[in-house]
Amino acid sequence: MSTASRPYPIVQDLIESFAGWLKHRREINEMRQLDRADFDRIANDLRIAPDDLEELARRGRHAADELPQMLARLGIDSDRLERAQPLLLRDMERVCSLCQHKARCNLELVTGAAAENYPGFCDNAATLDSVNRADLAPR
Repeated sequence: MSTASRPYPIVQDLIESFAGWLKHRREINEMRQLDRADFDRIANDLRIAPDDLEELARRGRHAADELPQMLARLGIDSDRLERAQPLLLRDMERVCSLCQHKARCNLELVTGAAAENYPGFCDNAATLDSVNRADLAPR
């Protein structure tokens, strides 16, 4: 729905944001109702630590939104990376989601300095450096 067709776009955006937050809270509550053995089994199936799974769920689905932007700034085609190395990309998303340097990352992305400065703050820096940029550059 376009802004022009919505009579109160700010109110609508607030309602949608609240609905998203409420849905996320429900998902977390459902997860907490699992017994520990089931939760640990799910984490094992996903090949991540149970504590990481809990933190990932708490942070929500947008916790790794910086990663596609960082890949683009570095000239890495995220679609090609996903096709070539899906498990690597998934691990990079996990690392990004759990990152403690979000404010710095977002600042560097906004100012255009991320490609130069990411080794100093990005927990994915070593992985990003190991990705063959020539093979994954946009075509």
